Amino acid sequence: MSIDKTAIRDAATVIVLRDRDTAPRVLMGQRGAKAAFMPNKFVFPGGAVDAADAEVPLTRPLTPLCRARLEDDAPSGVADALAVAAIRELWEETGLILGTPGDWPAPPGDWHGFAATGHRPDASGLQFVFRAITPPGRTRRFDARFFLADAEALASDPDDFSAASDELSHLQWIRLDALRSIDMPFITEVVLAEVAARAHDERPPASVPFFRNDDEESLFLRLYGRPMQD
Repeated sequence: MSIDKTAIRDAATVIVLRDRDTAPRVLMGQRGAKAAFMPNKFVFPGGAVDAADAEVPLTRPLTPLCRARLEDDAPSGVADALAVAAIRELWEETGLILGTPGDWPAPPGDWHGFAATGHRPDASGLQFVFRAITPPGRTRRFDARFFLADAEALASDPDDFSAASDELSHLQWIRLDALRSIDMPFITEVVLAEVAARAHDERPPASVPFFRNDDEESLFLRLYGRPMQD
């Protein structure tokens, strides 16, 4: 039996939800036709964790429950790097800010634009809701953690994408009941079903779904969280 040698990289994705109590919508954009991974598909903002993400300070941390679940079946200490990557990718791909006001005199290279807005990264509005590993045989593989964030947690105008990079086009807020007409990856459909089921409930889920696709088998697991230390 052949073994897939494609390296699996940690990654973070952000599902921003607005109008939760009326007509829930999520923010999505379209990947380019020449993208190496999921070309032309509509996706959430997100991407791989960079080595420098582990060194970026958060003004407000993840909740203890969120941290415990992120570190369930994962290396200890990975939670903050994932949260930082989520905030960074949201900023780079949409220009939206999850942050608190404050001066940041010496940000790392990827964070100069974010710091110039007068904010520092804030993870308190992120809720860990899904995890999935890309199946074998793909050109790129990620161990992706999906975070849900309410648009009210943004420190910027949710309709202002002027600072976005060109990695995602057609950025738009799409109603959950209109998503069937959108071309998206299968895993995105699965995650959206989970989000739709919880759209009107702000409490953390009872557990976090985990699609673990390794080289030998595919498993559907639930993450409840490592025991939290006092």
